[in-house]
Amino acid sequence: MATDWLGSIVSINCGESLGVYQGRVSAVDQVSQTISLTRPFHNGVKCLVPEVTFRAGDITELKILEIPGPGDSRQCGDLQQTESGIPGVGCQVGPSQNGTGKVLKKPISSSTPQNIPRRTDMKNQDIIISPQQQCSKSYMDRHVETLTQSKGFRRRHNSWSSSSRHPNQVTPKKSGLKNGQMKSKDDECFGDDIDEIPDTDFDFEGNLALFDKAAVFEEIETYERRSGTRSRGTPNEKPARYRHDENILESEPIVYRRIVVPQNANKEFCTDSGLVVPSVSYELHKKLLSVAEKHGLTLERRLEMTGVCASQMALSLLGGPNRLNPKNVHQRPTVALLCGPHVKGAQGISCGRHLSNHDVHVILFLPNFVKMLESITNELNLFSKTQGQQVSSVKDLPDTPVDLVINCLDCHENAFLRDQPWYKAVVDWANQNRAPVLSIDPPINEMEQGIDAKWSLALGLPLPLGERAGRVYLCDIGIPQKVFQEVGINYHSPFGCKFVIPLHST
Repeated sequence: MATDWLGSIVSINCGESLGVYQGRVSAVDQVSQTISLTRPFHNGVKCLVPEVTFRAGDITELKILEIPGPGDSRQCGDLQQTESGIPGVGCQVGPSQNGTGKVLKKPISSSTPQNIPRRTDMKNQDIIISPQQQCSKSYMDRHVETLTQSKGFRRRHNSWSSSSRHPNQVTPKKSGLKNGQMKSKDDECFGDDIDEIPDTDFDFEGNLALFDKAAVFEEIETYERRSGTRSRGTPNEKPARYRHDENILESEPIVYRRIVVPQNANKEFCTDSGLVVPSVSYELHKKLLSVAEKHGLTLERRLEMTGVCASQMALSLLGGPNRLNPKNVHQRPTVALLCGPHVKGAQGISCGRHLSNHDVHVILFLPNFVKMLESITNELNLFSKTQGQQVSSVKDLPDTPVDLVINCLDCHENAFLRDQPWYKAVVDWANQNRAPVLSIDPPINEMEQGIDAKWSLALGLPLPLGERAGRVYLCDIGIPQKVFQEVGINYHSPFGCKFVIPLHST
């Protein structure tokens, strides 16, 4: 009697500790009360061993999923296990003869093993369903339709009608035949061999338990404390962030104070990189320019360099490439340039010439004087060759706000100019016009500045400017390093790859 169950596909429930096993009965020993399954599945996963044996005391529940029919090489359960991945679904099984099993009709188990077939198994092969299995016709129709769709076959016309197929044999249609081989799109995309896919699932929980996060963090914190670096999560401390032009691997410590002046600076600034830039007095700054002129850095060269740097800064303030674009000719920016009859005014005229060359509408205000400086005369001759506009009366200045006002009215010397009517009128116009103001080389005394600036541009080294100067920028006017050393300044350039850099108050 026990041999009658050989070859049957059963499901054995061994309780919560051992789980559920499925497989084909290979041996039944009535003496030792054991049953063996070949090609077993444990909780839906294929076992690594080819055969497992169970004792009767370990079996909680036994379900017969398939009974082999006489003379059939492919039974209902084999077909459903191999092709659809659900063994024995829909087959009606008679009651167990050994009394240990239970009757199950159309069992559906979530732990049923699924075996995905290779696509080549279906080529030139018929699906034969044994009539000995008491499977309902409606279920087999659904099974064949599901199998046909999963294997990439197409139903054409009414080829699956009951009048045109054999009662015991169903052969799905094949499409895309070329040179005796199937060339369907599904085979080209999904025709890889899947035998190499591992049968066991990856144990994420077990591998995660191997990582001791607390021990790793403790090791990192111990290393940081010993090396003196910042510890993670320390309040009021930010991690070091590097710019795109900074080297992460430092060969030697950075010296942030690389400019030393002979006298104590009244005020100190710092760059974006943290370099300290001390301020100098007006007398030392004047001496520096005089020594540079003696070595060949003439006033004309200094005016040209100042004009280029100031125009670059003004172009950035006007919007840079977003504003100064050939496609935005209708948005041509307007700049009001206020200059006095001195060297500072000549610097502003040089800046206005470069701005006009970059398609900026420049309105230059310069009062009429009987005798002008030679530097101003030379700069005016060059400015007259541009499209810029020169006015000498406040009435000719725009009534509407302009994009930018460049202030070059004030001078370190000749304070009597501030009492002139034209000076007061221009200051009133600039204060009423709501445009931002850029001052080029403003004086030290805040009381002498009639116009509050939003930005100020210092030359070479900054002067101790006050809050009315706004945000301070520093430009390189080309003074050599040995000229700084000659006046007693230990100098190392803070500009890097730029000619204009911002300064921050310390």
